[in-house]
Amino acid sequence: MNRQEIDALVKKMNVATATGPVDSRVQQIVVRLLADLFQAIEDLDIQASEVWKGLEYLTDAGKANELGLLAAGLGLEHYLDLRADQADAKAGVTGGTPRTIEGPLYVAGAPESVGFARMDDGSESHQIDTLIIEGTVSDTEGNIIENAKVEIWHANGLGNYSFFDKSQSEFNLRRTIFSDTEGKYVAQTTMPVGYGCPPQGTTQALLNKLGRHGNRPSHVHYFVSAPGFRKLTTQFNIEGDQYLWDDFAFATREGLVASAVEVTDPAEIQRRGLDQAFQYIRFNVELVKDMQDAPSTKVERRRASA
Repeated sequence: MNRQEIDALVKKMNVATATGPVDSRVQQIVVRLLADLFQAIEDLDIQASEVWKGLEYLTDAGKANELGLLAAGLGLEHYLDLRADQADAKAGVTGGTPRTIEGPLYVAGAPESVGFARMDDGSESHQIDTLIIEGTVSDTEGNIIENAKVEIWHANGLGNYSFFDKSQSEFNLRRTIFSDTEGKYVAQTTMPVGYGCPPQGTTQALLNKLGRHGNRPSHVHYFVSAPGFRKLTTQFNIEGDQYLWDDFAFATREGLVASAVEVTDPAEIQRRGLDQAFQYIRFNVELVKDMQDAPSTKVERRRASA
């Protein structure tokens, strides 16, 4: 079939057959995606068995709750970020901390505090380095933002996330910190490590077919929001990781690479209430003020809630 015949067939099956109320947007998207799929089947001579194997793969990925991971691994989530960057530029929205992917592992409802939070439950405190993350939330002109909501989450020393890893305590390595009167936030936590896709999972199975690895560098996720400002979804990746610029999820971006510095000064260790040397990362955040008619930065998607 040629494209004209394909388009006519798709509309005959999925438009002309409508007998009830139609969601025009859903109809528009389904018709376009089906027509593109049918065209790909024609162009690539995709066989019936290959189509059904593809559907079986999606079924298995859904059952394994890996479709969010797959979206990151195939670059779909990164593409949405690049597209959002272009929309912002077209609308005249500039500056601020760069955005990057959310990933599939956020959990709503983390404990809240003002200014400071200890994120870890202490179970790894003598196995891996303590990490202090400190920063200021400001606008693009350098004015501090008090009471900004800074949501932070990251993996433990085994590369696993609480809630999804049932061996961890509730909300381990997940906190919400509101910036203090000076716009500052401080998180005491442990050094995250990079991780890979589940080796026997559906995402890694497809990556294997593509000759790709499924590894991420060590990183820390952020949501940052404040009234009158555009919500920021971002993360920093830690300098020195072998996968820093080879992130399977394509999340490393200029401006989002953080350096961890070892602090060994006894006075500073004591001031932080610690008993051993620690790692320190400074990560300041700049939010962009809301603009009329600017593209929304809020993404509606299903998220876990403990």
